[in-house]
Amino acid sequence: MAERTCFQSMSQKRVLSLGPANSIWEAACAMTRANCGSILVMEPPDRLMGIVTERDLMTRVLAKALDPQKTKLSEVMTPNPMCVPPETLVADAVVIMIERGFRHLPIVAPGNKILGVFSVRDALPREIGTALSMTEFNEQVNDALG
Repeated sequence: MAERTCFQSMSQKRVLSLGPANSIWEAACAMTRANCGSILVMEPPDRLMGIVTERDLMTRVLAKALDPQKTKLSEVMTPNPMCVPPETLVADAVVIMIERGFRHLPIVAPGNKILGVFSVRDALPREIGTALSMTEFNEQVNDALG
């Protein structure tokens, strides 16, 4: 059985986004309504500026006691997030997320068309196991090479 791509594995194939001047409160409400763990920060018509995740809400807003109604997305977003094309294999995407320490990857088609966000939750257990094996192998090679 062929391994699935990120685009095939995405549970939600839509783009949830707000502008950089929108508040964290507006983003949290939109994410809650959509049952989504991240929101893209975009400048019209389709320029990706950043991403805000549930973890960002916790560590960059709540833990710092920022007012979510006064704090703008541009103040807490991760700017210029790493993106992958839709044909990226799930295991490869999971390796990227493990090695770089994040859980969401925007999927971008040719022409910079944003198709949605691949979440680690979209990965199948088999593919997570494959990615972990690849990561461990990469670490062993790096250790051996010095």
